[in-house]
Amino acid sequence: MVTIEIDKGSGFCFGVTTAIRKAEEELDKNGHLYCLGDIVHNSNEVERLRNKGLETITHEQMRSLHNVKVLFRAHGEPPETYAIAQRNGIEIIDATCPVVLKLQQRIHQAYNDRATDKPQIVIYGKRGHAEVNGLVGQTQSEAIVIECIDEIDKIDYTRDIFLYSQTTKSVQEFRRIAEEIGKRVNGQVDFKSFDTICRSVANRIPQIRLFAEKHSLILFVAGSKSSNGRILFRECLDVNPNSHLISNETEICDEWLHNTDSIGICGATSTPMWLMNNVKESVEQRLGQKSTNTSNE
Repeated sequence: MVTIEIDKGSGFCFGVTTAIRKAEEELDKNGHLYCLGDIVHNSNEVERLRNKGLETITHEQMRSLHNVKVLFRAHGEPPETYAIAQRNGIEIIDATCPVVLKLQQRIHQAYNDRATDKPQIVIYGKRGHAEVNGLVGQTQSEAIVIECIDEIDKIDYTRDIFLYSQTTKSVQEFRRIAEEIGKRVNGQVDFKSFDTICRSVANRIPQIRLFAEKHSLILFVAGSKSSNGRILFRECLDVNPNSHLISNETEICDEWLHNTDSIGICGATSTPMWLMNNVKESVEQRLGQKSTNTSNE
């Protein structure tokens, strides 16, 4: 019998869990709720909540809404979005992750502490990502976003530099970037780096590498929009070349299941546990067995 195991460390992070709980509480009461952007970067979970009455809207659509409730997801929003909600009489259900909120506050304070000679705010993150947009908004859109070490030439090394990170980025890459920037500044420039990466997310990397190493086949479940999913899947692939990225059970190839004695199922911080359970059940059916292994259900 093939061993099939779901990674107990995979699944929603605290911020996503809280956002979904708040959405479901409102849906249970009123049957409808607007959400500004996808509540989570997983189309399967978005569809499940849509069927319960959660309506995803864009920022442009929100501008035309008045006197309704709108959920702000875990990624956070810039000050401008709150101003629009106030003008339009919109009641905000704020599900901004506490880690993201604290980061927003730190950047806002750093940017506004000096009336003149403001520090150059640099954010290591994905350009256009919802969380990064919220962070950039704390600086009146003046912050510089860098996606990789190759982009640090965008920085003005004659001005003070404060470096922050999107909460879900790689700790190792952030440290590389900070080290390289440090080499380029002179004694007249104040350079400070702040490791603002969420440890509950970052700690999943060593854990998921251990999980991937112990199985002969890895099925990594994540949505196509999940940055965290791409990072964690690369970690799986690095230690186990027999790793496959899928969005749901319909994407499993039967040939992957041949000549394997141990299958591990894991996912991103945006992957619901029910979806990983669906993958496990599908694998069991394809193999004609019912696993006795326990999962984090």
